[in-house]
Amino acid sequence: MQVELAQLTGRDGDTAHNLAQALQAIASCQAGTRLLVFPETYLTGFPTADNIAALAEPLDGPSLTAIGQAAAARGLAVAIGFAERNGASFYNTTVLLDGQKLLLSYRKTHLWASDRGVFTPGDRYATALLDGVRVGLLVCFDIEFPESARALGELGAELLIVTNGNMDPYGPTHRTAIMARAMENQAYAVMSNRVGEGDGGLVFAGGSAVVDPNGSLLLEAGREPCRQTIALDFQRLAEARRDYRYLEERRMPLPGTRVEHANGLRELLIP
Repeated sequence: MQVELAQLTGRDGDTAHNLAQALQAIASCQAGTRLLVFPETYLTGFPTADNIAALAEPLDGPSLTAIGQAAAARGLAVAIGFAERNGASFYNTTVLLDGQKLLLSYRKTHLWASDRGVFTPGDRYATALLDGVRVGLLVCFDIEFPESARALGELGAELLIVTNGNMDPYGPTHRTAIMARAMENQAYAVMSNRVGEGDGGLVFAGGSAVVDPNGSLLLEAGREPCRQTIALDFQRLAEARRDYRYLEERRMPLPGTRVEHANGLRELLIP
C-alpha cells in the first residue's frame, strides 16, 4: 500500500482556506498513492470555545463531502481531522474515507489542555478494513498513552494512522511515542503533523513519520511543508510477529466491551 503524508500549514478557524489546500493535495498526490494522511483538525484548524459552534460540521457536512468526492475521483482513501458537531456536542474527530465511503470515524479520547472546554472526549476505539488491512485511528495526544494504541492492537490493527497537531517543544515526545506504539503492537504507524504557526503563537513541530512493526523509523519529515510517500509491505507484519507476539503474551487485557459489526468494523467501548 502506497501511503502519502501531507505535512502542511493551516489556518485556525479558516475552513475555506484549509479545504482548498486539502483538495489541492488530493489532486496533486503521487501516482499510485492509495492512502493520503492529513494533520489533526486540518479542515477547521483548532477552534476555541468562542468559535466552535460556527466552525464545527457534521459527518455529512459540506467539507467532508467535498473531500470524499475529490478522493473518489483519484481512487484514494483519505484520513483527515476536523471539528465535528453531533447534536449539542463537539468532537475532535478524524475520519477515514475510501472515496466517498466513510470507513471509520474516531473521536479523540485524550483531550490536550487546549481541547478541554471545547471538545467532548470520545468513548470508543475502532478499526476497519482498507484493502484487507485492518486500520485504526488516533489523534495527537492519544499516542502518549500506550492504552490507546493497545486498544487498536486488541482490535487487530495492522496499521495505526495518527493525525497530529503537535507543537514545540513537544516534537521529540511524539517521535519517541510513535516508535514505541508501533513496536508495542507490532504494527505499522503513520503520523502526519502540521507545520508553521497557529493562533496564540504556537509553532507546529512537523516531524511526520512512518514507523515499521519493529519500531524503526522508515521515514521522517523535517519542519517545512512537504509531501512524503512510502510503500508499506504488510508481509513484514508476519516477520515482526514470528518469534513473539506481544498481544498474545501479555498478562492483562484492557477492559471494555468489544463490538463486532457485520461490515468489518470493530469497536472497543471505554468503560
